[in-house]
Amino acid sequence: MLLKDREYEVDVVDIGQGGVGIGKHDGFTVFVDGGLISDKLKVKITKSKKNYAVGEIVEIIEKSPFRVERVCADKLSDCGGCQIQELDYQKQLDIKTNEVKQTISRIGKLNDTLVHPTLGMENPFRYRNKAQFPIQKIDGKTVIGFYKKKSHDVIPTDKCIIQHDVNDKIIKIIKTYIKAYNVSIYDEKTHTGVLRHLVTKVGFETKEVMVVLVANGKKLPYLNELASVLKENVPGFKTLVLNTNREKTNVILGKENKVIYGDGKINDYIGDLVFEISPLSFFQVNPSQTEVLYNKALEYADLKENDTVFDIYCGIGTISLFLAQKAKKVYGVEIVGDAIKDAKINAKLNKLENTEFFVGKAEEVVPKLYKEGKTANVVVVDPPRKGCEESVLDTIVSMEPDKVVYVSCNPSTLARDLAYLDERGYKCKEIQPVDMFPHTMHVESVALLCRD
Repeated sequence: MLLKDREYEVDVVDIGQGGVGIGKHDGFTVFVDGGLISDKLKVKITKSKKNYAVGEIVEIIEKSPFRVERVCADKLSDCGGCQIQELDYQKQLDIKTNEVKQTISRIGKLNDTLVHPTLGMENPFRYRNKAQFPIQKIDGKTVIGFYKKKSHDVIPTDKCIIQHDVNDKIIKIIKTYIKAYNVSIYDEKTHTGVLRHLVTKVGFETKEVMVVLVANGKKLPYLNELASVLKENVPGFKTLVLNTNREKTNVILGKENKVIYGDGKINDYIGDLVFEISPLSFFQVNPSQTEVLYNKALEYADLKENDTVFDIYCGIGTISLFLAQKAKKVYGVEIVGDAIKDAKINAKLNKLENTEFFVGKAEEVVPKLYKEGKTANVVVVDPPRKGCEESVLDTIVSMEPDKVVYVSCNPSTLARDLAYLDERGYKCKEIQPVDMFPHTMHVESVALLCRD
């Protein structure tokens, strides 16, 4: 056991959840925020337990060969966004590949499954099409940025290297607007004040820009004047929306929107498909890697013109519409009613009439549709982090599709569900990890399962 407030030499051997370095001192485990694989560190212990300790870096004795210079400012090192930005990008991809491999083996016991190297980005910066900036008053000064790690204190962020660069200009304009019109800033501790968040959405293909101001009320001053300034200074600016959120909550957007300028929506493309995006629409935040992910799902599905597909947890129908270009019929199921409305709009926009969407819990809707005689020879699932409900998996097995394509944002629940399906006759042939969120520990995967 290591002593609190004492300093020790620690060798970092791995990176854990949240990008925390996993180090060893004489075989004893020490978790070190900011530690990278192959770093030798002098660490001060801040927490000591029987089986592990937590420490902070006092000195980097020997830099890891995989350690690179930060691209964003040093003052943003405490930002909770990029967990592993100082790790060489190829090494990031290797770690994500190994995480999927180890998790599939440890939890799923599927030791023979082929896991391909993670597909990364050629340029892993400025990739996000959506930004959500909290706004606070700190020492009388307005601050727009991102939360500090493990806190709700905002770090001023004039420039973020993973967000679209149009945000740099928008932040400056919003700061000027707040100062010029003495706009009241929300205080989450007292639930007073008005302006809570700045949200932006950008069409990477269309270059269209949406600006959303989230308020603790239905009014903000001089919004028409703000819209004029945005129109004059932000290329592609298309719409300004006032979103009302009066709840004491960490949820950023409320349910009520008032369009101040434009029509309250933008469009963007994934491949040849166009999608309509509103303030409340879910849309993958990395459009170039989304196309990589969906094309891999489409490749695994290997659809023929007479195939019928179930797309379970379909969201706004992004994967459904990719599939509908090849299949005879696609059924989409999603619990969020607004997402299903968007899915139907997007199907109409793309003139894909061979789709049908159902709203409700997958574990209730899918068995019901199957009992009504709706079945498929290819099933695609894209569940939330908790994975698929057993009743959904059981219904898939009962349908006896030729293939199941599983899109996952959580290797642990992917491994659990693959093991469940493996026991019921569906063997995982291969898994392709895709890096949707460079400089973080998150990894998405697409798995192909075939019936024995």
